[in-house]
Amino acid sequence: QVQLVESGGGLVQSGGSLRLSCAASGSLFSDYTMGWYRQAPGKQRELVAAITRGGNTNYADSVKGRFTISRDNAKNTVYLQMNSLKPEDTAVYSCNATFGIIHRWGQGTQVTVSS
Repeated sequence: QVQLVESGGGLVQSGGSLRLSCAASGSLFSDYTMGWYRQAPGKQRELVAAITRGGNTNYADSVKGRFTISRDNAKNTVYLQMNSLKPEDTAVYSCNATFGIIHRWGQGTQVTVSS
C-alpha cells in the first residue's frame, strides 16, 4: 500500500546538479528498501542507488562519488542528490519500493544532461 511520486527531474548542463525526490503515501514506508533506477532509450533499466530500512546504501559504479541516496522516514520521502552530472546520466529515473514480494514503482521523472 505504498504509492510513489517522483519529482525534481529536468534539464541540466554537464557538471550540474539535481535532487530527485520520491514521496510515498500509504503505510509501511519505513519497512521498504528504497531504490532509484534509471532507463535510457535503447537500454535496460539499471539500479542507480538503493537504501535499506537499516540505512545501508549501494551505488552503481558509474555514479559512485557523484550521487547520494538518503531517506527521511518521518517525511516518507527518499532523495537522490546528483552532482557532477554527465550526458550519460540522461534517463528516466524511477523510484522503487521493495518489501518482500512487493515491488512498487513511481511514474518516473526525466533527467536530461546536455554537454
